[in-house]
Amino acid sequence: MNDRGMYMISVAADLVGMHPQTLRIYEAKGLVRPKRTPGGTRLYSEADVERLRIIQRLTSELGLNLAGVELVLRLEDELRKAHAQIERLRREGKQEVQNVHKHYRRDLVLYRDERLPERT
Repeated sequence: MNDRGMYMISVAADLVGMHPQTLRIYEAKGLVRPKRTPGGTRLYSEADVERLRIIQRLTSELGLNLAGVELVLRLEDELRKAHAQIERLRREGKQEVQNVHKHYRRDLVLYRDERLPERT
């Protein structure tokens, strides 16, 4: 999802059907962190807008208060990070297995037991 700030607060508020002051409150509580221009104008990204939609669903459809929303969002962020770490470890493990296969194939030595009859 695009993380580049592109919507001013009034546009972001329109996109999610909220008042701009609500977005300011969410920012003050740390629920959303829009980028800022050098002049201080808030710029909301697609990811910010999607986060605002999630906040809206949590508050209006599920009836959570902002403390509950904060907890849900924090848990989702931690879960996303854990999934990314698992994927990274999976890729590293797969690469390590491939490296082991390369080495043991090179290190295999044919062993012939003189006591056994030779196969033809």
